[in-house]
Amino acid sequence: MSDLDNKKILMVIAQEGFRDEEFFEPREIFEDAGITITIASKTTNEATGALGRTVKPDVTIDKAIIADYDAIVIAGGPGSRKFLWPDKKLHNMVTEAFEQEKVIGAICISPVVLARAGILEGKKATVFKDPESVKELEKGKAIYEDEAVLVTDNIVTGRDPASAEMFAEAVLEVLEMH
Repeated sequence: MSDLDNKKILMVIAQEGFRDEEFFEPREIFEDAGITITIASKTTNEATGALGRTVKPDVTIDKAIIADYDAIVIAGGPGSRKFLWPDKKLHNMVTEAFEQEKVIGAICISPVVLARAGILEGKKATVFKDPESVKELEKGKAIYEDEAVLVTDNIVTGRDPASAEMFAEAVLEVLEMH
């Protein structure tokens, strides 16, 4: 099929209030490409999306080892602000992924995690257009642009649920080049 068959992506979601489309649509696209998906969250208890769909995470964020994956993709949704933005272990994982030149993706308000991890400095990135999220990106010295999807080197950011499919395709493209 493609070079993506032996690739592995760690998908990170908030324990509650992740945005359903930003997790399920990319996951389906990744799996269709032959990629193995591991889901990480604060706990391995069933996680509930903002629109009510549920999924059981495979691993906790603090137990996931980024070296085992080719990419980390962080879904957005209101839960991201509460559970993922302040998560230092997740920030460290993102920094590690960046140092190891992994593909890093974040959509909706989750690019804030990348900004807080310090990997967006001087890079173009997009985020869900709410004032707090945009401010967080700028605090992380990112160059904010109101685009559906932006790719800078090995970092892919997506703006909102409507860009979920385009975001996933962009992650695949970057993954194929890495």
